[in-house]
Amino acid sequence: MKGSYLGEFQEIVLLAVLVLDDNAYGVAIQEELGRRIGRNISRGALHSALSRLEAKSFLESEMGGATAERGGRQKRFYFLTNLGKKALVDAEQLRRQFYNSLPGLSLDFSM
Repeated sequence: MKGSYLGEFQEIVLLAVLVLDDNAYGVAIQEELGRRIGRNISRGALHSALSRLEAKSFLESEMGGATAERGGRQKRFYFLTNLGKKALVDAEQLRRQFYNSLPGLSLDFSM
């Protein structure tokens, strides 16, 4: 399990990247997380998580084109790898197993 562990913050970062689809870059991810969890996420914490997720091969990134709007700077776009998608599925299944094992409590995760 070492090296493939997915912490809670890393899990929600992966989910935000999926939600944002082709528009998953640093500031957009940071804003999406802020809206969803109701608190400010520092750029440092986010970039640390993104770097770790890339090191685990859960994410890949590529540089987008430079724009005048950004003063000629490029955006780094992130996307999930198949390994990252599997990590999310595994995390959801593990959580579901624990919740369903609670005495007298069964949660339906379907929407």
